[in-house]
Amino acid sequence: MAVNYEDQTILFNFVVKQGNGVKGLVDSGMSCVPQPFVQPPSERIATLNAHTYEAAQPIDLSQLDGPHHKEVATQIIEAAEKLGFFQVVNHGVSVELLELLKTSAHEFFAQPPEKKAIYLKEASPSKLVKYGTSFVPEKEKAIEWKDYVSMLYTNDHEALQHWPQPCREVALDFLKSSMEMVKRVVEVLMEDVGVRLEEERLNSLMGTKMVNMNYYPTCPSPELTIGVGRHSDMGMLTVLLQDGIGGLYVRLENGDWAEIPPLSGALVINVGDTLQILSNGKYKSAEHRVRTTNIGSRVSVPIFTAPNPSEKIGPLPEVVKRDGVARYKELFFQDYMNNFFSQPHDGKKSLDFARAD
Repeated sequence: MAVNYEDQTILFNFVVKQGNGVKGLVDSGMSCVPQPFVQPPSERIATLNAHTYEAAQPIDLSQLDGPHHKEVATQIIEAAEKLGFFQVVNHGVSVELLELLKTSAHEFFAQPPEKKAIYLKEASPSKLVKYGTSFVPEKEKAIEWKDYVSMLYTNDHEALQHWPQPCREVALDFLKSSMEMVKRVVEVLMEDVGVRLEEERLNSLMGTKMVNMNYYPTCPSPELTIGVGRHSDMGMLTVLLQDGIGGLYVRLENGDWAEIPPLSGALVINVGDTLQILSNGKYKSAEHRVRTTNIGSRVSVPIFTAPNPSEKIGPLPEVVKRDGVARYKELFFQDYMNNFFSQPHDGKKSLDFARAD
């Protein structure tokens, strides 16, 4: 299909509104990055001389229930305090399943545009599935070089009924086989701040579960674009499967950016804003972003865990007692979520919405 790359309205409609996505743009024969995708110089990711974050070995979660429990718990706690990011192995999710996930993500995005466009926000037959491009493309200075499909979990039956055919079963398996690990990590982090959450409260704080499949098409000029802009996740913990291409960057304590290298069989875990708020700032939600590449199309598959919309979030009383001050106010998670999704990515600015006056 011939696309007018110069007319920004036509281009926006083709990519975003009609659901062709960035992949459709690349497939149309485009040879250079159209202007709406060119990032301001301040947002571009310089890959020359880029740091790789290799300071921490992946954490072996199988050791959590043995004689090395304290040592492994300390590794998790320190990573959550300093960087908000860590990689885990022996996490309970089979390597075969992880490989299937990557394959099924490629299968979903390889479908003809009309098969994916049925899940566009305004058209999707189910409130559980949303397909799109970028984060808030209508409000962004430059559109992110990414297509995605989001699958919200309510129960197994609805997931198998409504999630897209190419990836529903494998995405559901990934979610279900990861949740014990996520709960275990949250329990370790809560224990260190002197909090023991009742099962019901823990389930409410992680009651919203979503699996995303992200697709970053090969980009002719990766130095001009970004896959995902600077942001932190809004929920409790995110579990992420990377493929072997890499491109995930996290902001270090000194303000520099470093790439989290893909490790075969490992999963990445990062702290979200909700956990930073509950811990009164002890645990840091990780500011991160994603670069594009010209060596091949990249996929990643995150699981987001977040509170139920009706759940109140705020610093836990035990933590406030210890700290002597509440750094964040109490608010409904629905309000935090509405604010988060109404703004383009801008670092950790979304947390300002929850700061105590």
